[in-house]
Amino acid sequence: MRTQELRDKFLSFYRERNHKEIPSSSLVPENDPTTLFTGSGMQPLLPFLLGRPHPQGKRVTDSQKCFRAEDIEEVGDNRHTTFFEMLGNWSFGDYFKQEQLPWIFEFLTKSQEEGGANLDPHRLYVTVFAGDSMTGIPADEESISIWKKLFTDKGIEAKYVALESNEKGNELGMQGGRIFSYDVRKNWWSRAGVPAKMPAGEPGGPDSEVFYDFQTPHDQKFGKECHPNCDCGRFLEIGNSVFMEYIKKEDGSFERLAQRNVDFGGGLERIAAAINDDPDVFNIDIFDEVKKSLEVSTEKKYEDYKREFRIILDHIRAAVFILADGVVPSNTGRGYVLRRLIRRAVRFADKLEAKDLRVTNVAKKFTLHRSLLTDVAETFIKIYKNYDLVKQSNAIVPELEKEEKKFRTTLVSGIKEFEARAKDGKITGQDAFDLYQSYGFPWELTEEMAKDRGISVDREAFEEEFKKHRELSRTASAGVFKGGLADRSAETTRLHTAHHLLLKALQMVLGPEVKQRGSNITAERLRMDFSYVNKMTEEQKKEVERIVNEKISEDLPVIRSEMPKEEAEKLGAEREFGQKYPDTVSVYSIGPKDAVPDDPKFSEAFSIEFCGGPHVGRTGEIGRFEIVKEEAVAAGIRRIKARVS
Repeated sequence: MRTQELRDKFLSFYRERNHKEIPSSSLVPENDPTTLFTGSGMQPLLPFLLGRPHPQGKRVTDSQKCFRAEDIEEVGDNRHTTFFEMLGNWSFGDYFKQEQLPWIFEFLTKSQEEGGANLDPHRLYVTVFAGDSMTGIPADEESISIWKKLFTDKGIEAKYVALESNEKGNELGMQGGRIFSYDVRKNWWSRAGVPAKMPAGEPGGPDSEVFYDFQTPHDQKFGKECHPNCDCGRFLEIGNSVFMEYIKKEDGSFERLAQRNVDFGGGLERIAAAINDDPDVFNIDIFDEVKKSLEVSTEKKYEDYKREFRIILDHIRAAVFILADGVVPSNTGRGYVLRRLIRRAVRFADKLEAKDLRVTNVAKKFTLHRSLLTDVAETFIKIYKNYDLVKQSNAIVPELEKEEKKFRTTLVSGIKEFEARAKDGKITGQDAFDLYQSYGFPWELTEEMAKDRGISVDREAFEEEFKKHRELSRTASAGVFKGGLADRSAETTRLHTAHHLLLKALQMVLGPEVKQRGSNITAERLRMDFSYVNKMTEEQKKEVERIVNEKISEDLPVIRSEMPKEEAEKLGAEREFGQKYPDTVSVYSIGPKDAVPDDPKFSEAFSIEFCGGPHVGRTGEIGRFEIVKEEAVAAGIRRIKARVS
């Protein structure tokens, strides 16, 4: 059965049981500051679980797209993905356990011809809630009773085994059981986790999970005996019925919700893997075409390079959906997660030595030819017809290519720097932070490169440097960072130099009276406030863009000089509004083309400014300059927001 067909059968099954089908919500949660992404089917429906009437009634069904950033480092095995679809059916105070458990068992075991998944019931095992003495919430005896009848009706012995914890379960093992109970760590569900971690006002409840048995040999490194929640790979959780009937009170105790809810989540990809009777989720049909394309492009087989293939498949699929929901790569929040996905995929594509990943570097001007990652993204766009990603491909693909190009402009030099610092057989925390700040290397990339070479990295020291950086970024978000710079990353540095070109271009187009009145530069964009009375015309903005891009294409040298303040003033160097300067100042000049550090040629320079840096070595490193917005911010003060790509 193809995955699209499985999705359709599930939704049809519940439509036949008076559920209204609702569309998937965005991966960017609405009105939920607790998380960056939609990571479960229940997130968009929380208000209705708490009692608000749903416009479609008390029964709904959906296939919700989900993303879990915490699984990034797990990707590479046969079952973890960051992006997945969660099949769901919901009861907002309508039916409960007596309806839900028989329905999901029926769907999973019913023949395909009759609209089910056609799984062998002998290969299904279930878990239930064992109760919790700390909160006084009782064991889920009702679910045990229901499951016993369902299995018995299929002629399957339904022995119940109590496994109070994962550790206990590893000791006790299967014991011929079919139904197993676990404590709050395994069979309690809330967004915050176990009851002790739930904030006041948070709903939660016991759950009942369904596992598929692939009948693979048990690996004793995960415990002496196997059981459904064992991590050895024999069992795969394919569905979870949450009976959300409790809410945490201010005093830490729990009370019943006014309405009892059912929240079922079934992993679309995992159920498809169970139907295939193959524990490798990357062998379902959604990945077939992309895997074949990767094998052709890399001249390598999936079976020989599973980890590399899986990371590329997962990360680019996730990136496509995140981009489709309006997120763009950046150094913070959702944008940072997206950047991390793309850059990690680039690294693993390079490990495969894909023959169509051709990057040229002529006179320091990078040209990225059509890449393997673009092909992967466009294939996923075609495959997911139900989400109609084709309409957004003009936004998805260019952003993906732009981020890959950005990363590659610093990757080569960053790797050289890594190798130089790794000569002593280790990478210090400061080394790792410098690679992050100057070359855009996330911690994970540095760690992976170190592992490849068998050397250690001081993560604790890196995190202490990163903590200081984060404090600076928090100050930056308030718009009061030193010199207008959020950080000293490669992206911010390029925009800082573009800022100098922009000021001079504004003076050339609007007049020499234009002066800078404030700046704010992050890795994503530059913002300049400047003195000017009138709104800029489209022609003026285009001319400013043309001048800046012309100076970028000329690849002019950017030279730092130190001199007495009076000498800099005589040269006509621009200075930041309201800034007090010491007797000896740092000055940056841009151009002319033949200028060198020992001979700055100020009289022929395109731009001269008081500035402490940092800057690129030559303007050709900046990229394509674009004005995003021009607006008024105060009387006689205009503001430009711009970016480079």
